[in-house]
Amino acid sequence: MKLPQIETQNTLIQLLPIEQSNLLCEYYQRNKEHLQTWEPQRDDEFYTAAFWQKQVESSLQMFNNKEAVRLVALNKERTCVIATCNFSNIVYGCFQACHLGYSIDKSYEGKGIMSETVQAGIKYMQNEFKLHRIMANHLPNNHRSAKLLKKLGFEKEGYAKDYLKINGQWQDHVLSALILEQKD
Repeated sequence: MKLPQIETQNTLIQLLPIEQSNLLCEYYQRNKEHLQTWEPQRDDEFYTAAFWQKQVESSLQMFNNKEAVRLVALNKERTCVIATCNFSNIVYGCFQACHLGYSIDKSYEGKGIMSETVQAGIKYMQNEFKLHRIMANHLPNNHRSAKLLKKLGFEKEGYAKDYLKINGQWQDHVLSALILEQKD
């Protein structure tokens, strides 16, 4: 399968090549404090170039195996990761679904870039992977994510107690999903 290259109004969305893995390392270093509230606790290794080179290699392998699509949104100059949009746990057969996760650089919040990126990613997954369902979960107090998912057509399907360990604490999550229509 050909690697995605998606151009939006403000970004270039793609799987990061190994030689640019440093851009993801810089993204997470730059946003360490900003993302801490919404993500699992990270050890020091997470913020190293060696870790991110392995992650990018793994991302390319998972893409080739149709297990996950870990997209990054780059600025137009391709010098900076400004958002991530990951489709993981891809399951086929009678389920045809995956999980969506995303993040945005603190300095790009509130500019519509996350919506633009996720929307482009969803369209890609619908067209290329022929999925029926994309699931996304968020912390109850993450109002930005709730608003984004609602805007993109996700519907709340439930509430899970102690669902994920985020920032060192078991946290409840709102469960939502988007049903994609496929043309057979």
